[in-house]
Amino acid sequence: MTQEYNAHTSSKQDELGDIALPSHVAGSGTLDRLVDTARGYARAAASDNTLKAYAKDWKHFSRWCRLKGTGPLPPSPEMIGLYLADLASPSGKTPALSVSTIDRRLSGLTWNYAQRGFTLDRKNRHIATVLAGIKRKHARPPVQKEAILAEDLLAMAGTLPYDLRGLRDRAILLLGYAGGLRRSEIVSLDVRKDDTPDSGGWIEIMDKGALLTLNAKTGWREVEVGRGSSARTCPVQALEQWLHFAKIGFGPVFVRVSRDGKQALDTRLSGKHVARLIKKTVLDAGIRADLPDKERLAMFSGHSLRAGLASSAEAGERYVQKQLGHASAEMTRRYQRRRDRFRINLTKAAGL
Repeated sequence: MTQEYNAHTSSKQDELGDIALPSHVAGSGTLDRLVDTARGYARAAASDNTLKAYAKDWKHFSRWCRLKGTGPLPPSPEMIGLYLADLASPSGKTPALSVSTIDRRLSGLTWNYAQRGFTLDRKNRHIATVLAGIKRKHARPPVQKEAILAEDLLAMAGTLPYDLRGLRDRAILLLGYAGGLRRSEIVSLDVRKDDTPDSGGWIEIMDKGALLTLNAKTGWREVEVGRGSSARTCPVQALEQWLHFAKIGFGPVFVRVSRDGKQALDTRLSGKHVARLIKKTVLDAGIRADLPDKERLAMFSGHSLRAGLASSAEAGERYVQKQLGHASAEMTRRYQRRRDRFRINLTKAAGL
């Protein structure tokens, strides 16, 4: 029965994952345009990276099903349970996936089934019990990237030259740190609202600082970046210098620079540039020089800027939480690599 169902639907895989008119409604120019508009909104419901990951999840699961002599449609909790078990304990030379990756794969399948008009019940015992067993047996504490503290950041910025490329990269480091920004948020900024279709936010420079309006992972939010205590450490002044000398008054804030380093181009930087910049300047500044280069590179990433702000800011936790855009204080605490964990001693408070 499953094979027959798959044969019937294989040619309609794309339609099942798309927005379409009901079969009993005749199309028209107006309705067709609305379908295209709805498809655009549907695609905007998740980031491009998330959609790419979900597409890879579906492709992998579909291939796995074919190798087992079945198909991915309709959803079978029993087969999905077996699939999760195979991801955690594969046969042959295929490496086992981490618990977080397996959980993400399941989220990808849930999303893909929803796009095809099916509901995947993650609480079904064939899925829930297998996943619980995987987490119990294989779960490990999350691997956290090292925080970049203020003195580290200044050393990293000090390795950069004062040419156009150096001005840009210094502004990226200082603004990313002071704003507690994700690397995607840094590179998605535009000079003004609605400058480009792929904008993730815009900036407003004021006397006391810069206001960043971000369409972030958790929705729209405002981030206030105040001016620093000196010209050398001020993220807003670094941003102003980059915009001035790069002659940027419209479009993406952070763009590529010509090969000779004398002209700012129109192409927006990708988030990968931020990660590469952090790793390069960490090495150049000699941070954690007691470790081999390969190990040092693995310790730092784009998230090191956010963790650095959370760990260094001498401010109330709720202010740090707001700056990072976290929905809960618990999530903010995960970013704090150093904090006074025993400031409130409940043991003594309880009379012991």
